[in-house]
Amino acid sequence: MSLETEIILDRRQLRRRLSLWRGLAITALVLAVGGYLLSADETSGVLAQKHIARVNITGTITEDRPQLELLRKVRDAENVKGVIVFVNSPGGTTTGGEAIYEELRQIAAKKPVVGQFGTVAASAGYIVGLGTDHIVSRGNTITGSVGVLMQWPEVSEMLGKIGVKMNEVKSGDLKAAPSPFAPADENAIAVTKDMIDESFRWFGGLVESRRGIKLADVPGLERGRVFSGRDALKHKLVDEIGGEAEAKRWLEEKRGLEKDMKIIEWKPATDSPWGLASALSAAAGNLFGAQGREVAEILSRTRAFATLGLDGMLSVWQPPEN
Repeated sequence: MSLETEIILDRRQLRRRLSLWRGLAITALVLAVGGYLLSADETSGVLAQKHIARVNITGTITEDRPQLELLRKVRDAENVKGVIVFVNSPGGTTTGGEAIYEELRQIAAKKPVVGQFGTVAASAGYIVGLGTDHIVSRGNTITGSVGVLMQWPEVSEMLGKIGVKMNEVKSGDLKAAPSPFAPADENAIAVTKDMIDESFRWFGGLVESRRGIKLADVPGLERGRVFSGRDALKHKLVDEIGGEAEAKRWLEEKRGLEKDMKIIEWKPATDSPWGLASALSAAAGNLFGAQGREVAEILSRTRAFATLGLDGMLSVWQPPEN
């Protein structure tokens, strides 16, 4: 082998080593920066400056602990001078909407809170909006759907056809009633209706006290009607048509926030990659390959699939599906 060939080979080997070390150095830098950002609390780094916090309430609303904890952190953060709550949700559990509403009113006792409605802010999503001091809606936002429901499947006829009989012993006739395994009797329906009516009185009272209106004065409001943003403005269900710019302007003009203040998004702690959804996805991948994993991930993001896990009384807008 000639000397020139050896020199060329040595240079190539040197380049490979340098590329390897450069890659390792870049990876270490990325990991270090990521670790710093993950470990930094809300009082350090970019969040240390005075700013407006943006909090997103999206998808099916439940009594989500990380979400509620985030709202408490926003409330207690001295560097947060105002809050924009972006709502894009068809609703969810009534208790979930109630929990977020209460946290927002605690924030509003210390700093201004404005709601910004996206594509849909209905049912429990509208309850969230009621927790803010001012509601900005798009003209075509779907909102309203003031009401409460409770749903359960009834599969007794199907069980009879396949030869399955359910037996039970219970302490009282209203225990675990209504049940999916037997037709609901009049007593069970009446008790459930009383509970729904009581919860609706709470929801309706919230609308009247927070919006300064009477339910009976708004056509269809008591019957669970939805409205466009423009109709909602006409009936005083929202305060203004617009988006985030209008929400920020309200904070500046009506609540005195500085005009050059940045909007910074606050997010709750992310779920562990070892959570149930990830485990199901991995299991589906092992059993059925990449297609199975993809189906599992699609199902986990589908609203209809997600609502199967909801229990108790619901405040959720469910449009008919063809």
